[in-house]
Amino acid sequence: MAKYPASKPRNLVKKMKKTVFITGATGNMGWAGFQELYARRDHFRIRLLARPSKKNKKKLSPYFDDENVDIIWGDLMNYADVEAAVRGSDYVLHVGGMVSPAADYYPEKTLKVNVTAAQNVVKAVKSQKNADDIYVVYIGSVAQYGDRPVPFHWGRCGEKVQASRFDKYAVSKCIAEKTFVDSGLKHWVSLRQSGILYPEIVKVVNATAFHVPMKGVLEWATIEDSGRLLANVCEDWVPAEFWNNFYNISSGEEYRLSNYDFTTRQLAAVGLPAPDKIFEPQWFALQNFHGIWYTDADKLEEYLHFRENKPVDQYFAEMSGKLPWFYSLAFLVPGFAVKLFMKRYAFEKGLGSQTWINEDKERLKASYGSEKAYKEIKSWEQVKPGYMEKNLEKAAPALTDLGWDESKDIYELSVAELEALAKSRGGKYLGPVEKTAEADGSAAIAGLHRWQCSRGHEFNASLEYILLGGGWCLDCIIEDN
Repeated sequence: MAKYPASKPRNLVKKMKKTVFITGATGNMGWAGFQELYARRDHFRIRLLARPSKKNKKKLSPYFDDENVDIIWGDLMNYADVEAAVRGSDYVLHVGGMVSPAADYYPEKTLKVNVTAAQNVVKAVKSQKNADDIYVVYIGSVAQYGDRPVPFHWGRCGEKVQASRFDKYAVSKCIAEKTFVDSGLKHWVSLRQSGILYPEIVKVVNATAFHVPMKGVLEWATIEDSGRLLANVCEDWVPAEFWNNFYNISSGEEYRLSNYDFTTRQLAAVGLPAPDKIFEPQWFALQNFHGIWYTDADKLEEYLHFRENKPVDQYFAEMSGKLPWFYSLAFLVPGFAVKLFMKRYAFEKGLGSQTWINEDKERLKASYGSEKAYKEIKSWEQVKPGYMEKNLEKAAPALTDLGWDESKDIYELSVAELEALAKSRGGKYLGPVEKTAEADGSAAIAGLHRWQCSRGHEFNASLEYILLGGGWCLDCIIEDN
């Protein structure tokens, strides 16, 4: 079990409990967070906003009369519902929104929902008389790092955010994150979630499985660690210095897997052979997907102490044991039958990778590099990864130069240093939007600053967003997708 500092003594009178509003509580990560918070109901009161669907009502029915849980039936797209949930809350955990695979099938809806939800949450918090006393947690995404092929598969917060082509979900997360960071909220944090491991993931089958390059990587987070993280961030022992920054979420070194390794484990969990035994190598994209191993993920663990540190092999074995009994019979299905079953997803109209050769040349180029590269895939040896050292100290990856002196506080940087940073990204630093400090050669000015990208777009952004989060021009990200 993860170890973390003991909470400070509390007055357990009901009115003294902290109220935590969590969005997306009926989803995977949100539910894990809700359960962890509920286990600490001696000092937390939990507030949920959920759509009044039949599924949600059934799931939440055990809590209808629970004095520790407030359920507000509504929608993140409706500001009045969001404001009602935010009112009186001490913490706001914004986990909700559209994610894969729904995000892949409904990209425009995903963009609208995720951005509007973020705007509604920020607006609701800022409308409160005690807005400066409310702590807001935004759950970002590893998708914001875009395509990171080997040997560029190590990364950290502060590197320029981007989105893979045709990834409206990543675009929505980039926009939503900036909405929080540059809103003027006094206490915010962006926690960029990775892929989440949970038992049902072995049952997830759709066309997007073939968008994932087998040579790519991901540093996974377990559902249990993710839930613990959401509860721990609301505890009194979290230091003030933690806030107003960006962090990557993961369950640590053990969970650094190549996509081939993960797929092999996923199949083995239901008794099926490795992917090269039941899939065609041409079915899997060669590029244009997100996923990195982090050089800085341990920083979040140092603050929030959320990791269980369970060996990854043990975790997959336990996941397998939590599946319905009939999955244990999957080994009886011959390989050719599995291949035939999965082939329909590879050839699914629109998202199926094998339809792009005739129907979507742009997507084919983005995901394979070229038609020629696609046609040259003849064997699994061409698409399988080689050995990759996952121990950070042994791998010793070179840290990306973020373009500024990281030994300084961001408000110690001079105007000249910010101009150099912008130039390194092909743009310009145009100065503070509103001057709030004496001109002394430094850029020690809080609030928004004016920037210009290489395409000539001008935009406002905080130093936190640009330097700590690696943010840049959203217009370019939108144009490219």
